[in-house]
Amino acid sequence: MRPLIDAYVAVRDFLELGGDVLLVILVVTFVMWTLILERYMFFRTGYKAAVARVLDEWHARKDRSSWYAHQIRREMVSDVKLGLDRNISFIKTLVALCPLLGLLGTVTGMIEVFQVMSVSGSGNPRAMASGVSKATVPTMAGMVAAISGFIFSVQLERRAKAEAEWVADELRPED
Repeated sequence: MRPLIDAYVAVRDFLELGGDVLLVILVVTFVMWTLILERYMFFRTGYKAAVARVLDEWHARKDRSSWYAHQIRREMVSDVKLGLDRNISFIKTLVALCPLLGLLGTVTGMIEVFQVMSVSGSGNPRAMASGVSKATVPTMAGMVAAISGFIFSVQLERRAKAEAEWVADELRPED
């Protein structure tokens, strides 16, 4: 139980060190990683079932060569692609938002530094330390969140594209 309490205290202290913007970065990062994990779970479970259903439906058709069959094939591939691409754009948006929130933290921290300087003068480094930490910690947190999210969003995007191409190849029309 003690390690859990120590972890809680460390996270609380870190959030206090970075200010309110750091809490927003934490929430955005949590949502981003929830969506990333959801996509990986979809590729492990839901995608396989959807592809099996589409393949069975296509192979059960007698007509696979007419114009109408080609349009049905196009619709099936499009439906699978929509399922594969779900939330990837939102994940990419959250990835792009993280460094911007870090920059917001930098600006708010620097405003705090300037307020301290205007009140106590520029010769009190201890008074300015709080603002400097509020300026640097959110920037670092936003960049770390963005880099980690970027790596996985690119992997998800590539996998979605490859799987969509595979499904399109498997649903071969008869010429």
